[in-house]
Amino acid sequence: MTISSPTGSVSVLTGMYAAEAEYLAAGGPGAASFDLLAPFFSPDVVLHQADALPYGGTWRGHSGMERFFLAMSQVWQSFEMTEQEFLAVGETAVVLTQVCARTRSTGRELAFPILQTIKFKGGRIVEIRPFYWDTEAVAGACAAVPPAK
Repeated sequence: MTISSPTGSVSVLTGMYAAEAEYLAAGGPGAASFDLLAPFFSPDVVLHQADALPYGGTWRGHSGMERFFLAMSQVWQSFEMTEQEFLAVGETAVVLTQVCARTRSTGRELAFPILQTIKFKGGRIVEIRPFYWDTEAVAGACAAVPPAK
């Protein structure tokens, strides 16, 4: 993990990613309590996922985040963040994450980067916008039948 700025935002992010790993290790949605993650997110947090993804759309509030984690866990058998770089300035951070993942529906393995812009207010995450390198490849790998080219 590379950290480019020792700010409060980076502390929130490192805490959130550690809590996310603990949440998923404890069984994730339906098995573990979202209370592990809730302190890092504002009650009115908004997560914008690309519509082309199987879990695409806008997810709002703590209940939306819980539903998002459930949707993610239904798509991915594993989703490992192998390397992360943080750049934080004020109440905005950019996180570059390298991911290795395996889909549930096809068993395919993928390695890809995700770039996230994250906004903070009052020491909590208020908005997340992930940008996938190739949403078509991710969606295709998750489809029960690979798309024809």
